[in-house]
Amino acid sequence: MSNSFSGIEIGKRSLNTHQLALNTVGHNLSNASVEGYSRQRVIMRSVDALYRPQLNREERAGQIGQGVEAASIERVRDKLLENRILAQIDDVGYWRTRDTYLLQVEQIHLEPYDNSVRALMDAFWQGWQELSVHPDGEAERQAVLRRGESLMDGVNRRYSRLKEVRNMIDEDLVVSVGEVNGILTDIKELNEEIVKSEAMDDNPNDLYDRRDLLVNKLADYLTITVDNRDPDEFLVHTGGFHLIQGAQVSYITTDPNPDNEGYHDIRWETDGELLIPRYGKFGSLLELRDIDIRDEIQSLDEMTMAFADLVNEIHREAWSAKGITDTIFFREYPFVDNVSGNYDRDGDGVLDSTYIYRLSGSNELNLRAVIGFAGTITIDGIEGPVDIPYTAVDTVEMVLDRINSSVSEISARLNWNGRLELRAGTAEEIDNPDFVIRHVEDSGQFLTGYAGLLGGSGPLAAYDWQVPDAALSLQPGETAFSISPLSHPSGWLRVNEELVVDPSKIVASLSETGYTPSGGDNRAALAIAQLRHHPVLEDQNGTFDDWFALAAANIGLKGEIAAQTKESQDLVIKELEDLRQSISGVNLDEEFSEMIKFQHGYNAAARFITTIDKMLETIINRLGV
Repeated sequence: MSNSFSGIEIGKRSLNTHQLALNTVGHNLSNASVEGYSRQRVIMRSVDALYRPQLNREERAGQIGQGVEAASIERVRDKLLENRILAQIDDVGYWRTRDTYLLQVEQIHLEPYDNSVRALMDAFWQGWQELSVHPDGEAERQAVLRRGESLMDGVNRRYSRLKEVRNMIDEDLVVSVGEVNGILTDIKELNEEIVKSEAMDDNPNDLYDRRDLLVNKLADYLTITVDNRDPDEFLVHTGGFHLIQGAQVSYITTDPNPDNEGYHDIRWETDGELLIPRYGKFGSLLELRDIDIRDEIQSLDEMTMAFADLVNEIHREAWSAKGITDTIFFREYPFVDNVSGNYDRDGDGVLDSTYIYRLSGSNELNLRAVIGFAGTITIDGIEGPVDIPYTAVDTVEMVLDRINSSVSEISARLNWNGRLELRAGTAEEIDNPDFVIRHVEDSGQFLTGYAGLLGGSGPLAAYDWQVPDAALSLQPGETAFSISPLSHPSGWLRVNEELVVDPSKIVASLSETGYTPSGGDNRAALAIAQLRHHPVLEDQNGTFDDWFALAAANIGLKGEIAAQTKESQDLVIKELEDLRQSISGVNLDEEFSEMIKFQHGYNAAARFITTIDKMLETIINRLGV
């Protein structure tokens, strides 16, 4: 029922409501520079009227209002915009990380020319060219030796720098996993506090802001989606799995992978399942470490092995001025000590695999000779066995080209003696070792009786690395094989110590008679010098010079794409953030305007209470006097 004191209550409500609004404005101004803060607004509404139609009421026209009250204090947010920002953050994290590390790899390639690997290789070829002019010269042999040592130092140095970047990326990954777990813990604790506040019908806006900020930071590491439709369970997903479900958190951990040189995989802490993020900082780090930098190292390894093989092949067959032959210029270290290449791959103490890098047939072939029979060669490839068919009208060169142009991980050529040589390259899959021939099979006679490589046709006579003593499947006689080299030859390959001790053993001549050639023969030195124009690998047409140019161009292009895309993504996220700030950010001018409005409202309420107080004073103290 309305009475004389109801005006005091209306004025009190107005004072309280406007004071709350002024306090909210002050809170906004105080947090204007706080990251992730969203401005807040008091939602005012009129208090329910004194009388309602369903209740008994006085005979009075209309309803009597009861003033104003604060319904709630809410954040000013655009949910659709927030979802758009969240969807873009993982791209920003991906390209920012990629740009940072690719820049470091570019700097490795952009070393000063005088000290670059390419300049050192040019000097090495020039040394052999000078030796070919003076095949008996000791000074020229000293120059070849020192330039070879400098070249290997340069190759080793480049490998070390690439390895350092890869190690740095792996360390960044481990640290980042710890940071993500810390963020997940913070979000979990905020969820618990928020649920308690919501149970009291409060809007914990500051806690909401802190949680949203943490979610945005989490999105920088991996792609996530958020679902807060259930007020009691704030959900965060990645790849269809729960990261957070209310107060339940699925943490992640890192685990060294022995098949990937001990570098860490990301796994779920609960069940150990592998987590492979595609975007965000995690996705970028994994791609950089296991694809980009690994490819750089593998390419350097493959070039180094091809280079050493070609030089050693000629050097082994050639003669020095003192009649010394059958020496190699570069020392290669085998992966295993077993003379058959047998290796215990699973570490159970039993030899279960064969690590062979190169197979050479026993028969001399002619590139232009027609084979005269048909069949299918099966060798290991990037995604499994690769079939190489050949027909009766094919030449040897056509079969070799077909092998080299396939997606296999084996190259084929005729060596210095005209014999077929199959050589393993680097492996695409991390689980497969580099420079290991995994499978060679022929349904016909090309690799058997014609090339003198395999002991028979068909699957039963195939060479397969997954068994020990796989070399027994090779044709007996002059069939040769080489044990796979120690991992990453670009990191350890050196000039043969015998030549360092006695440079006179460096060859320059060739002999068809088996005796020391006559003085002045320079064919070996000239042949090595001409390797400069030889294809680096049999499945590539480029020379050694082309390899360096292509390597620098590839990483430069990747870096350019990363820089441009990062800049584009930064602009996109900046536009979205600016739009968010225009909606949710604290505008000082707007807050001052709101403060003046609420101040006037407060003053009006105070004046209203004063007026009611005077009216009541008149009624109480003067009425009836």
